Amino acid sequence: MKIDKIILAGTAVLTIISSAALAQQPLTGMITKIDRINGTIAIQQEQSGTVGANTGGAAEELKAPDRSSLDSVHVGDKVTYSTKETGGIKTITKLQKQ
Repeated sequence: MKIDKIILAGTAVLTIISSAALAQQPLTGMITKIDRINGTIAIQQEQSGTVGANTGGAAEELKAPDRSSLDSVHVGDKVTYSTKETGGIKTITKLQKQ
């Protein structure tokens, strides 16, 4: 019984660590909408995989850390970005035009 609890706890810790590391990996996508007044941006994430594979789904709307960070990008730009989620709201932590 003790071994089962140790294995379960170890699995939980590894799951949490791997999901946190995955969240910090940079993503790539194309900007589909910018709302400079509200400080939000919509990015359609690029799918990795084979050529001709199904394109990405709907664009994800993200909150910008500050409105001035949106001044250097435009709709149609390809970007590399990282996000974090706090209280159910995804916020961009890094945004770089490719």
